[in-house]
Amino acid sequence: MDKSIKICYDVFMKEVIIYTDGACSYNPGPGGWGALLMYGTETRPLSGGDEMTTNNQMELMAVIKALSALKEPCKVEIFTDSAYVCNAFQQDWISGWIMRGWKNANKKPVANRELWEELIALTKKHIVHFNKVKGHADNEFNNRCDLLARMEVEKILARRDADLAD
Repeated sequence: MDKSIKICYDVFMKEVIIYTDGACSYNPGPGGWGALLMYGTETRPLSGGDEMTTNNQMELMAVIKALSALKEPCKVEIFTDSAYVCNAFQQDWISGWIMRGWKNANKKPVANRELWEELIALTKKHIVHFNKVKGHADNEFNNRCDLLARMEVEKILARRDADLAD
């Protein structure tokens, strides 16, 4: 796309703020993710979980699910307490991984490649900026995402307990 057209188009894009967090019990184990999508005065919570996963997978899934929920290209500010997710974009680890054939700096396969590829594709649909926030601190929105993620873990654990009781 011509840059002048893209710049004009950017002016009309909705500006969305997204907070995300992931949680995992036992790592790997039951995990959950939470996200808050904020547009204007509206806030939409999202959450989900997985029976067997890792904390990093849930951190990635929170961002993937949040961006997937957007119905049109948007300008997005993502706030995450995950250095893993944030640094991959802010420090451009991704370019190195791709140049090395999806190998990390230690020449080992990049963990969670499928999730990274899905997230990279989603970031190309939007204008996305990643921001690192301190986890478990005084950030109201990060704390809400943490609660959403932990509630998903609790749901999974409760289902497991119920299945064992049957």
